Amino acid sequence: MEWWLYVIVVIVVLFALWAILAYNSMIKKKLKVENNYSQIKIQCKKRFDLVPNLVETVKGYAKHEKETLENVTLARSKGDSAKNAQDLAIANNQLTQMLGRLFALSESYPDLKANANFINLQNELSDIEKAIAASRSFYNDTVMMYNKAIMVFPNSIMASVFGFKKAEFFDAPEEEIKNVKVSF
Repeated sequence: MEWWLYVIVVIVVLFALWAILAYNSMIKKKLKVENNYSQIKIQCKKRFDLVPNLVETVKGYAKHEKETLENVTLARSKGDSAKNAQDLAIANNQLTQMLGRLFALSESYPDLKANANFINLQNELSDIEKAIAASRSFYNDTVMMYNKAIMVFPNSIMASVFGFKKAEFFDAPEEEIKNVKVSF
């Protein structure tokens, strides 16, 4: 065999090795994205499951506030039917807005604010929201690493050949992005 055949064989072997390593790396990153998304879904499910208890507690005190309670329930149901990260983020953001209105409503009912069940539900919701924020941050970091891996050259060639698609970020609610106004 001539020397140039050895060179061609070495190049083909190196290319095959690179292709295998690049493919496996992208698969690992994609699986991490999927796992982290499922963690967000678990936290959101806990939040969505807690909402009916909260609504029932408020109903006893605020019977004439039907529209607010219906809007909270509607926002919750959108979360249950979310199909992807973007839909889940939108539903989660809508629920955050509606819960803000619900808690503002509770200010008008001192008995409700003092209700042990309401306070307990509020505390549980706060804990779940912290867990969602942590999961969302971890998920978005993973999405960034995955998207970077499939977009950089030469991995982008492998990604397009094997059909790897960019993952969606889990956006934060507008209320969390706005500057906090502090006045003394």
